[in-house]
Amino acid sequence: MAHADPAQPDAHGATVPDLDLGKTKGSKSKGHAFTSPAERSVRKALPAAKAGAAAAPQAQSVAANPDLAVGVYAYGTTAHGVELDTVITSAPSALEVTIAWGDGKTDVLSASGDTTLTTDHTYAEVGSYTVKVTVKDTANAVSAVNEVAFVTQGSDFTPYAPTRLLDTRDGTGAVKGKVAPYSSTRVKVGGNGTIPAGVTAVVLNITVTNTTSAGHITAFPEGTERPTTSNVNFKAGQTVPNLVIVPVGKSGYVELANRGGQSVDLIADVTGYFSSTQSSGYTPITPSRFVDTREGLGTVKGQLGGRKTFSTQISGLRGVPQGITAVALNVTVTNPKEAGHLSVFPGGGATPTASNLNFTPGQTIANSVIVPVGADGKISVFNGAWAGTDVVVDVVGFYSKDSTSAFVPLEPERLLDTRDAATWGWGPLGARSYVYMPLSYNAPSITGFVMNSTVTNTNGDGFLTVTPDPNSMDDYDNGADFWPTPPNSSNLNWTKGDTVPNLVQASTGSNGIVDFWNQGWEDIDLVVDLFGLYQQG
Repeated sequence: MAHADPAQPDAHGATVPDLDLGKTKGSKSKGHAFTSPAERSVRKALPAAKAGAAAAPQAQSVAANPDLAVGVYAYGTTAHGVELDTVITSAPSALEVTIAWGDGKTDVLSASGDTTLTTDHTYAEVGSYTVKVTVKDTANAVSAVNEVAFVTQGSDFTPYAPTRLLDTRDGTGAVKGKVAPYSSTRVKVGGNGTIPAGVTAVVLNITVTNTTSAGHITAFPEGTERPTTSNVNFKAGQTVPNLVIVPVGKSGYVELANRGGQSVDLIADVTGYFSSTQSSGYTPITPSRFVDTREGLGTVKGQLGGRKTFSTQISGLRGVPQGITAVALNVTVTNPKEAGHLSVFPGGGATPTASNLNFTPGQTIANSVIVPVGADGKISVFNGAWAGTDVVVDVVGFYSKDSTSAFVPLEPERLLDTRDAATWGWGPLGARSYVYMPLSYNAPSITGFVMNSTVTNTNGDGFLTVTPDPNSMDDYDNGADFWPTPPNSSNLNWTKGDTVPNLVQASTGSNGIVDFWNQGWEDIDLVVDLFGLYQQG
């Protein structure tokens, strides 16, 4: 699907797998099912007076409905949604079915004899609910009751002060020593510090260091099969960080696999977690620049000095409301005078030992950051180097108690690999061109996606911008699309020959299409992996 405007470089529509995102991963998620079979029914007699004289002939004909029972099967369908199958065993008698959803709302339905009723419901908030089904056979003065505990697929976010959970260099959180090639280490999340047990996913900044060969790191919930996707890519001699949002295993651990040919050290810092406890939802925005030390935007003009900190206002600016709990950022370092790291933390808080971004002299590098916001609505940025650097901060979304989008983890899936001729026929992504991905144009309740983008085979310097597409699929299908204007933000930066990953929290905008822009002047290869989504309903 090439762009029709001959005055512009080509744009191509990415052919992505059928994600069936109208209802997350299919209308009945086998991985999110809760059941209570009919044998758990509690049979009760109704007061005889309620049967009435007129009902006596029917009652006599069905022998008081001795097999009346109800099985209850609940399936997560969306972040807040449930589909309930009520399986009734009954003689051919008129029945009244009452479904109490556990949130104060009920549905009353009519049925007769053996039947299955399928009912949908959407909860206003994520959480755990007890769904109770009562089947009454008034004519025979008998009822059957069953109930099932249901937990929504969606999870809310709780910010956590940046804290180091793992450092194999000094034995924090694991045995001291490098992670061997093609092996893994664990990060304890649930029950660690004040992180509660039972969290569904965690936000970690993972850093690989002391590398002697190329490879990649894959993060996944312990107790599950390792996916083929990657989270952090590295070369020999590199120290590379990347943010991940990864489900937590039932044991409370996340596993980090070293898929390189030599041992590496791994560091993991937490900045928040997701759970089924009502907390903060997410609101994505079109990426907006809040800080640029080169221009004096958001702080004083000039490089952030060595071992210095600046604070900047987030709440109440450029469409971000007051009262948010955390903010999703893309932070870029450029023109650093020497090697070092950046730490991003809540305004007014203590400087953490955790880092968000590592850099070398002269390097331009970006990383995604999710960080709590201070009570004053500010965040702070600390330069851990001994010399100055320029800092750029772009806001891509925020978390708040008023935000309604909940996080739904998905099985990791590769959406795009421009190196793979079997799935992509256009070759490398050309200079100043973009790929558009129609991810949720048929599911408007989805507001954003959690993806990992990796740029490789870079033939020159450049940067990647990820943004919602202003065109609709009808525009593309009918040749009525226009060339979008990319924002001035960046999601990852590279220099010639680099392979660079970065987490992307992409807004779907109003059309459910996400654009990936090559803002360099040379071709690149682009890999995009999907890890989750945000959904309102």
